[in-house]
Amino acid sequence: MRILLLVSAFNGLTQRVWCDLKEGGHDVGVVLAPVHDDPSLVAAVDAMEPDLILCPFLKHRVPEDVWGSYPTVVIHPGPVGDRGPSSLDHATLDARDRWGVTALSAVEAMDAGPVWATVTFPMPEVPIAKSSLYNGPVADAAMTCVAEVLRMVEAGEQPKPAEEWPVSVEGTGELPLLRRRAFEIDWSAPATEIARRIAAADGAPGAPASIDGRSYCLFDAATTPENHGVPGTVVGRDVDAVAIATGEGTLWVGYAATLGEKKRGPKLPAGWVLDTERVPYNPMPAALAETTYERDGDVGYLTIRSYSGAMHTQQCRRLTDAVRKALVEDTAVLVVRGTEHAFSNGIHLGVIDAAQDPAAEAWDNIRAIDELCLAIAEAEQLTIAAFTANAGAGGVMAGLCADVTVAREGVVLNPYYDMGIFGSELHTWGLPSRVGEEKADELLGAKLPISAAEAVRIGMISDLGPRDPADFDGWLRSLAVGYTEPDAYAPALAARDSRRAGAMPLSYYQSIELAEMARDLFEDRYGFSAKRTAFVTKAAATETPAKIRF
Repeated sequence: MRILLLVSAFNGLTQRVWCDLKEGGHDVGVVLAPVHDDPSLVAAVDAMEPDLILCPFLKHRVPEDVWGSYPTVVIHPGPVGDRGPSSLDHATLDARDRWGVTALSAVEAMDAGPVWATVTFPMPEVPIAKSSLYNGPVADAAMTCVAEVLRMVEAGEQPKPAEEWPVSVEGTGELPLLRRRAFEIDWSAPATEIARRIAAADGAPGAPASIDGRSYCLFDAATTPENHGVPGTVVGRDVDAVAIATGEGTLWVGYAATLGEKKRGPKLPAGWVLDTERVPYNPMPAALAETTYERDGDVGYLTIRSYSGAMHTQQCRRLTDAVRKALVEDTAVLVVRGTEHAFSNGIHLGVIDAAQDPAAEAWDNIRAIDELCLAIAEAEQLTIAAFTANAGAGGVMAGLCADVTVAREGVVLNPYYDMGIFGSELHTWGLPSRVGEEKADELLGAKLPISAAEAVRIGMISDLGPRDPADFDGWLRSLAVGYTEPDAYAPALAARDSRRAGAMPLSYYQSIELAEMARDLFEDRYGFSAKRTAFVTKAAATETPAKIRF
């Protein structure tokens, strides 16, 4: 089929749908819908003549001239009966134990059309950030809905009115848009309740809070049960995380932003934003730890955690130290993995953009992440990198520095740089050494996402594990233990040695990459400064890039 994705952004879910459809043999194009009604949108759709329009991520109404002319299906992040633009916000705030995703026809009223498919899922017992919920259970349910829509269209079946569907989640209906004030923090409340509000407001609009008479937005929260002081006061710090007393328990936040009357400041590590002078050290909860290490026999497991996948200079240095410390252990295999919600997207564009000298900060950041890549690439132990979640740019390239690289099913990889920079992270060695020079040039030049399944097919990664996080963890452990067996370990080391022997010294690739990066960062030859700022401020795209059109 000729399928058009009409979306507000080419985000993680849109990319996952795009990859799945293209790899399924469909002709797929994308149009980024304008923020406001624009007659050019109708003309653009008419010019493409799609057989089907899917809207996996669309914030605005579809014009009647579009849905009246073409089958148009909206993927709504709510169960049958739910309507409104803040579905996930409400579901988290209301402590729902179950939620869903529904595929429905676009009509005049938003989220009110006939239903094609719906899938429900259990909500996490401990609330997770809205972005993690969206890219995890919501995205998985959305993919099931999309598959059912395609089946029905190809079979000539039609959707049914919502009232003909059984009620899968009680108490749904039309709910209002939640603005920032709806998430305002009351420090006399329990820490668990405050963490829930922060999770619900993750990304946008952010949960506003007053601390020492100043206004902030807080992100990336976890809790501990003990009480340390007067509610609303900063009572501890560990690395970049900050502890704040509440009415019951202690709230820890990993990220924060200043909040003015009309504008929110940049989202930065909380310890950089909040006043932590003379604040005592307290150990942060494990949920916010940048790294955790576990040894199981001959295998070491290093889990790295980065909020939204971005890793700033100091964090990269700490991660490098953690890798080197893990490699001191007398293990045979080291597994470097992300969390269920994030792997890495490389350097921290937000911290760079907010720096007094962005070019200098970017230079420090790229050299620091290079050291992390070298620590993995030059390890004596056999190394396995596991893409537990979506990854992009330098995050993908860091994973490819390992001897063996695997991924969870459903993960989307963006193995290229698209921010006006040449890129580093040993990518001129890591990528070609796996897929060959020609394919590496194609991936870097096309600047398009690929699924983990496609990455296995082209030899970029070695294997694909199950989508369910617990199942993947068991699968990964079995894989790692398997590599400690002599009949697997010796061939893996031989393959590693062959890969290294066929290359120049790694410092050669690093030197070439940094020479190019120096010009991009300090001379801004391809517009890194403007592109970075547009990305950080989430500036709306003015037109759809040609590479994702039909």
